[in-house]
Amino acid sequence: MKKSNPTETTKPLWTPLRVAFTILVLSLFAAFGISSCSSSDEKRETPAPVVRNNPSAPQPVAPAAPAPMLTLPASITATELRAVTGAPIKLSSYNGKVLLVNLWATWCGPCRLETPELVKLHKEFRSQGVEVVGLSTENPDASADKVREFVQNFDVDYRIGWATPEVAITLMQGRDAIPQSFVISRSGRIVKRFVGFNPMDTPKQIREAIQEALDDKGAAD
Repeated sequence: MKKSNPTETTKPLWTPLRVAFTILVLSLFAAFGISSCSSSDEKRETPAPVVRNNPSAPQPVAPAAPAPMLTLPASITATELRAVTGAPIKLSSYNGKVLLVNLWATWCGPCRLETPELVKLHKEFRSQGVEVVGLSTENPDASADKVREFVQNFDVDYRIGWATPEVAITLMQGRDAIPQSFVISRSGRIVKRFVGFNPMDTPKQIREAIQEALDDKGAAD
C-alpha cells in the first residue's frame, strides 16, 4: 500500500477564482441568455420522428406566415376580459389613447424581469395619456392568487387581467412566446410589436415606440 506523502496537499475544488468566475457566468446568463418563455406553461410536445422523403417526389410547401396585424381586430378589442380588480377590461375603451398591451405569466422569468420596466414606463408616460394593460395567459381561476401576489410584489400600478385563449392566440400570430408587447397609437395603429425581453435593449425600444405613438400624426382627435 502506498503511503500518503504528508507534504502533499489536496487542491480545493472551489477556489475563490473559480467561485468568482462561476458567479460571473451565471450573472451574464441571467442578464442576456433569457429572452422569452413558451406561453404553454412549460408544456413541451415530443418531437415527431424524422421521415425520409423520396427526393424525386413533390415536397410539401410550408404555409406562408400570416401578415402582421396593423391594428387590433374587433374580435379582440370588443371582448370583455376578466380583471384582477374592478370592472372587466375591454380594450376598445382605450380608443383614442396610446396603449401598451403586454402578454405575460407569473411563472415566466423574462416577464418578471420586464414588469419593473413597464411600471417605470407607465409612471413616465402616464401624464401624457399613455395606458398600460397587462394580460396574463394563465388560467384565471387557477392563477388568481398568484397574479394578485405578483401585482402586489411588483407594485404594478396599471390594469392587470387575463387574456382569453382566443385573444392570446390572435395576438401571438403563431409566435408562442411571452412576454409580448404591443404599442398602439391613438389612431389604433400597432406602432411596434415586441417578442421576448432583453434588459439592455427592450426598455429603450419600447420607450421609443411610445414616443412614436404619441407623435403619430394620424392620431384620432
